[in-house]
Amino acid sequence: MVFQPETLDFERSPYTGLVRESWIEAGEYLLKGIFGNIKSFDDPVVMPRKETKVTYPHSADAIWEQKAEYFEGLARSFFIAAPLIHDNPGLTVCGYSMRDYYKNQVLRICAKDDPYSAGRYEEMQERSGDYLRCFQQTVETCALVICLWLCKPEIWDAYTKEEKDIIADFLTGYANGNTVPQNWRLFNMLDMAFLHMEGYPIKKEIMLEHAQAILHYYAGDGWYRDGQSFDYYSCWAFNVYAPLWNLWYGYENAPWLAEKFEEYSNRLMETYGDFFDRDGFTNMWGRSNIYRNAATSAFDGNMMLKKWTADPGLSRRICSGSLMQFLGREDFLYKGVPTLGFYGQFTPLVQGYSCAESPFWLGKAFLCLHLPKEHPFWTAKENNGTWERLGEKETKVTVLDGPALCFSNHGANGETILRTGKVVKAASDVHGMWNYSKLCFNTKYPWEAGPLANGSVESQQYVLHDLDQDSYEPCNVTFWHGQREEVLYRRQFFNYRLETETHWNQAMNLADIVVPCGVLRVDKLRLFKQNVELTLGAYGFPDNGTQVIEKKEGNARAIVLKGKDFTGRDRQLAMTVYDGWEEISLLHSEGTNPDSERSVVVYAKTARKKHYGNEAHILISQVITKESAEDFSDDEIFPIRSVTYTDPEGQGSYGPVTVLLKDGAQRVVDFSGMEGRLCL
Repeated sequence: MVFQPETLDFERSPYTGLVRESWIEAGEYLLKGIFGNIKSFDDPVVMPRKETKVTYPHSADAIWEQKAEYFEGLARSFFIAAPLIHDNPGLTVCGYSMRDYYKNQVLRICAKDDPYSAGRYEEMQERSGDYLRCFQQTVETCALVICLWLCKPEIWDAYTKEEKDIIADFLTGYANGNTVPQNWRLFNMLDMAFLHMEGYPIKKEIMLEHAQAILHYYAGDGWYRDGQSFDYYSCWAFNVYAPLWNLWYGYENAPWLAEKFEEYSNRLMETYGDFFDRDGFTNMWGRSNIYRNAATSAFDGNMMLKKWTADPGLSRRICSGSLMQFLGREDFLYKGVPTLGFYGQFTPLVQGYSCAESPFWLGKAFLCLHLPKEHPFWTAKENNGTWERLGEKETKVTVLDGPALCFSNHGANGETILRTGKVVKAASDVHGMWNYSKLCFNTKYPWEAGPLANGSVESQQYVLHDLDQDSYEPCNVTFWHGQREEVLYRRQFFNYRLETETHWNQAMNLADIVVPCGVLRVDKLRLFKQNVELTLGAYGFPDNGTQVIEKKEGNARAIVLKGKDFTGRDRQLAMTVYDGWEEISLLHSEGTNPDSERSVVVYAKTARKKHYGNEAHILISQVITKESAEDFSDDEIFPIRSVTYTDPEGQGSYGPVTVLLKDGAQRVVDFSGMEGRLCL
């Protein structure tokens, strides 16, 4: 059953109707699903698991994985419960007092000899025999201290001194222990900050070492590099935990660092609202997609600062829109709890570090409930930012060179398209390529998993088929060049290997031109060896009864798909191929689309058979979409009036390519100079 808020106020929230009372109802809705699976007061938060092969615990004998699961279930569900307990200390769900349940379970998880203990850090080290290892429990200690802070009067202050000491001793081990050298450092920092606030001794040199490292992961425009990659961890970790650290420790004890974290959060707010679409939808991108709308917690994180700059009306509109993106779907829950997927259960995106309780990380979105009802986040009238000012045929493009992110807001369809760079994944890591290497990520067309047709086709990715070796190679590395004269330039390599000189790696030079309903591509082959086939897929299209229409105009061909998504909303997609492509076709698939069980992928195909032959170098294609059954116009499907090449053979082998569009716009694609500005 979908969540249906009882409290709606369309005067204060003209876009969503949701207000603070609606969010409280949503939190209680999720807690009812959780506690409907807990048979007794003493049972831990262990939920039914639909997927059992990828996620942990990996066996019935994996006792220490089970202990990590106990802690993950407790701490992450506490994200939802803690602000509700503070708001209503007498809250009862499924017959359980939320205050009493979490007070009891927190103490048990930290106790040394309790059967539901998560395991003390020193004990975990000794049992593993690896004294450099990091443990999942470190992640959850941070969630625990945040939640104890959120409902401090109701739970933490209600413990005796002896009970507080048990919890503090447990936290101290993980606070001082080994951690992963990326966003995990913030877990240790907040553990120590909480202990410091409560009068327990901490090792300040460890705090400083972690804090300076976190600061120097900053890449610009509010984004931090998390390991190699950029993804939502910059938003739901760095830009939530760093403001909390400021509040608990930094402002008083490390003001220079705190000032920088504040500055960086405010920089994120300058553009972060445009990362979401007209409905407030979150894009399916990067790892840990099971955390869904947790990405909206960065708005609340900003409002924890002394000097915050987020637009409260826009922030609430996005938070509420993204909340309903998921809670408004029939397939979102499995036996009352969020699935291991993006919408419904979707195993292709699930990762081995997750368990059935991991999706409760989305509870971070509910941290906004710590803001009192008189806070501007709750009192301001909803607004829709850029979308209120964007014309019907206008597109706003934001380019962030530091994190290599380009996102475009399309007034014609209300969608936001994300294009990324600085991506490095192993050639065997298909999961990583789906999460990071797609040419485009669309808020209304979540990425399609592959491989399709035995590996020969991927959605929104080029796939190279080496005919001599009969091997298929998707692109696993994306270099960033940036935007020049309204054209975004990147380079992708097929089967990139660090031990191989770059010139022995096949590649594509990418040039993206935005059009009202999507992206027009004018890409160039960068091959050292031919006798290959090449495919390019469009977005995966939900197949719940799909009409297929084929069209032609001159040498251009197109396939148009019309249908509906899982929720019954109209969907329409058109892929057009121009120069360089030999055919356009489609594939049907099952189990590879996050929205619907069945899906369709339109794809283009071509071949280059002459080694050192001057065959066509330029591949021109377009993918456009919208949420309407109204037909695309012919000019939308076939937007190009003419293409002019510099080389007399018209192969695009050298020199600029000039594309004149039917609306009078002209774009010049010029790959010269890319070598000097490519970056990872």
